[in-house]
Amino acid sequence: MSVLVGLPDGRVRTFCKGASEIVLKMCDKIIDNNGTTVDLPQEKAKIVNDTIDGFANEALRTLCLAVKDIDETQGENNIPETGYTLIAIVEIKDPVRPGIKEAVQKCLAAGISVRMVTGNNINTAKAIARERGILTEGGIAIEGPEFRNLSPEQMKDIIPRIQVVAVTGDGTNDAPALHESDIRLAMGITGTEVAKENADVIIMDDNFTTIVKVAKWGQAIYINIQKFVQFQLTVNVVALIANFVSASITGAAPLTAVQLLWVNLIMDTLGALALTTEPPNDGLMERQPVGRKVSFITKPMWRNIFGQNFYQLIVLGVLNFEGKRLLELSGPDSTAVLNTLIFNSFVLCQVFNEINSREIQKINIFKSMFDSWIFLSVILATAVFQVIIVEFLGTFASTVPLTWQFWLLSVLLGVLSMPLAVILKCIPVENLKHQANHNSLAHIPKQPATITHFNCIKAVGLQLPHIATTKILSNPLTNLAFTS
Repeated sequence: MSVLVGLPDGRVRTFCKGASEIVLKMCDKIIDNNGTTVDLPQEKAKIVNDTIDGFANEALRTLCLAVKDIDETQGENNIPETGYTLIAIVEIKDPVRPGIKEAVQKCLAAGISVRMVTGNNINTAKAIARERGILTEGGIAIEGPEFRNLSPEQMKDIIPRIQVVAVTGDGTNDAPALHESDIRLAMGITGTEVAKENADVIIMDDNFTTIVKVAKWGQAIYINIQKFVQFQLTVNVVALIANFVSASITGAAPLTAVQLLWVNLIMDTLGALALTTEPPNDGLMERQPVGRKVSFITKPMWRNIFGQNFYQLIVLGVLNFEGKRLLELSGPDSTAVLNTLIFNSFVLCQVFNEINSREIQKINIFKSMFDSWIFLSVILATAVFQVIIVEFLGTFASTVPLTWQFWLLSVLLGVLSMPLAVILKCIPVENLKHQANHNSLAHIPKQPATITHFNCIKAVGLQLPHIATTKILSNPLTNLAFTS
């Protein structure tokens, strides 16, 4: 940045400030300790450059201030780019937001590789990145021109290890970066209007730690929907097959229309309310990002679905075809009692399977369950209404009251789905090792890598805005963009 100031004698004085390594090259003189302007030979310029590097290595941003007197006519067309006198080097220390380093570590643990792209001096960038845990042992810091001069083979070799890139920029790349992303996020305070207009989500506090919350909630929503789909498929398949097989063989379906409506209410409304409203927990950040082409219904989900379907169909099939003989039912109401028992057992199997669905892979299904009052309320309401339907709505629901022995049997058949879920989860169905390693080339696709983009160093913990960019290289199968 330069400014022209008119002097009383008709001359014009040019003041210039900017990136130290650039402004220093424009200077051929310097003001010494006595305030005298002296020449700036190569050896003195090296001393000044070493001073700049020393400041930069302490995570200080530096600016050079320079001045030059010119003729008035000379300044009308172009501001000169050489022949300046170096006045001073200004060092700036930006305070670090609390919790930034911890937030970076959480991102790394979640498989989100953090890349910092900044307009700072490369040494300043490296020092800042080390303070925030972005630049680690074995990581590479490189300047933009140096990177662009590499061959494609060299780029492929170092890209997985690049953690800091020093470039110049003025925010004009906000729109292109967001345009190339699937999920577009902008900073709400210091974000440019172009960025916010092109964003899907605006982060109102301009804080990097908020990105961790975004990732955590994203994981929670995705997993909660998976839980609900797993539960819904189990209920649907069992109800469909049980009624179809029974009607085909015996000519009568064990579940009536009203009973199926109640089951549908459990499956859709109450099931969605219970399984999709659970808040996120810190354990979600230990999961790896989900690739764009990864199937929504995973192999562990299919394992759980098939296992529970098989168990419930066996239970309902035995009760439907052998129930009267095994339970020694006789009399005119034996069919009504048996059908009520089948309906009751089926519903209670869903109640306990709803608890099983809280965890797709982990055995401990009770963790944090008692902290979710919505989930507990849904389970309790389902159980209470089931008792009312069976015991008091006989004509409407086509049920008859059951003895305590049959109630105990129904509960036992439902509870057995829980140890079955434990056994199913012990069956390996896929490689659960980390598939998104930020130091691995295995996951880099042939198309351009996915970039999560910030256009402000504040994103990595500095409260003062300046021209810089921070990028997070997340799962390359899903583009994320954050910009300010």
